[in-house]
Amino acid sequence: MNYLLIDTSNQPLSVAVMQDDKVLSEYNTNEKKNHSIQLMPAISKIIDESQINKSELDAIVVAQGPGSYTGLRIGVTVAKTLAYALNTKLYGVSSLKALAATVKEENILIVPVFDARREAVYTGIYMNQNGYLIQMIEDQYLTISELIEMLHDYGEPYQFVGPDTERLAELLDSTCKPNLPKAKEMKALIQSPTEVHQFKPNYIKISEAERNWLDQQNKN
Repeated sequence: MNYLLIDTSNQPLSVAVMQDDKVLSEYNTNEKKNHSIQLMPAISKIIDESQINKSELDAIVVAQGPGSYTGLRIGVTVAKTLAYALNTKLYGVSSLKALAATVKEENILIVPVFDARREAVYTGIYMNQNGYLIQMIEDQYLTISELIEMLHDYGEPYQFVGPDTERLAELLDSTCKPNLPKAKEMKALIQSPTEVHQFKPNYIKISEAERNWLDQQNKN
C-alpha cells in the first residue's frame, strides 16, 4: 500500500510518502512559515520524488491533534480533501504519540510536550515495550507542575521530547530531547480508518477566542 503522511500540528512541518514500511520520499522543516503556504507544494514535491502517481495513494494519514489550532485545521482539511477526492482511506494519529515515536529507547517514560502557554502543556506519557509504543496515560492538557507531580508518582525515569522542550527547559526537571515530529513515524501507529466527513481535529482544549465567546454568551 502507498501512504501519504502529514503532520502540521505545530510549527514543524513533516510529510512523507511510504510504500508499506519503506519511505519513498519525505520533507521535514522547522521554519516558521504558514503551513497553508508550505503544505501543498511540499506534498507535490514528495509525490513527484517518490515516482508514484497521486491516484496510486491508498491511504492518507494525518496528525489529528492536539497542537496548534491553525496547524491542525490546515492538515486535517487537506487530508480530508485528498482522501475524498482520491477515494482513499483516512487515518488519524495522535500528534503527541507521533512525537513520542521519534524516541526509540526502552525502559523509560517518554513524555512528549507541546507548549500550551501559561506554564501548561499538551502531553501524554508513553513507553516503548518489546518494539511497541504503549500509551501509559491519555493525551491531555496539564500545567507543568501537575505533569511533574504525576511523573514523580510513577517512580520511573522519564524524559521530555519535542522542540518546545528548549523553550520550557527551565520548568522541566529531567532530560529533554528537542526532536522534531517525523510524519513517517505515524505509519506504525495507525489503527482503524475513519469516515472522512466525520473526521475532526482533536483540540483537547478550546482556544482562548472560543472561550471568551462562550463566556460572553453565558452572560447574555
